[in-house]
Amino acid sequence: MNRLPLFCMTLLPLIVSHALSQDIQYRFDDKADFSKFKTYKWVPFKNAAPIDNLTDEQIKAAVDAALAQKGLTKVNGDGTADLLIDYQSSELIDEKFPKPPSPDEKHWTIYAGDLAIDMYNPGNHNVVWRGVASKP
Repeated sequence: MNRLPLFCMTLLPLIVSHALSQDIQYRFDDKADFSKFKTYKWVPFKNAAPIDNLTDEQIKAAVDAALAQKGLTKVNGDGTADLLIDYQSSELIDEKFPKPPSPDEKHWTIYAGDLAIDMYNPGNHNVVWRGVASKP
């Protein structure tokens, strides 16, 4: 049984459910047998920009919860897993201020960015699934 369509429809919206008007895209290896993936392990993304610990934990917790719902088990430490998972993110913060400043007027902050999650085969390091959520 191929659980990929349900997985894709669940994972990224769960992660970015707090964001409005995001664009979600995914692609996957149509030759991969997703029913064979039972375990996964987080690995650091090489050359990724540093992210604060709280956001890192929230991203991983959301993905962990979605994968647990699909029956996958997280492997910690040096254990082997069927899938390796990493992510990278970028964030742009744009602050807007009123043209004639006054004490009664407030500025507002606009957040934009991307979150990309990659899942790949540990044997050959080929990506089997990639999802990207963007908020322009």
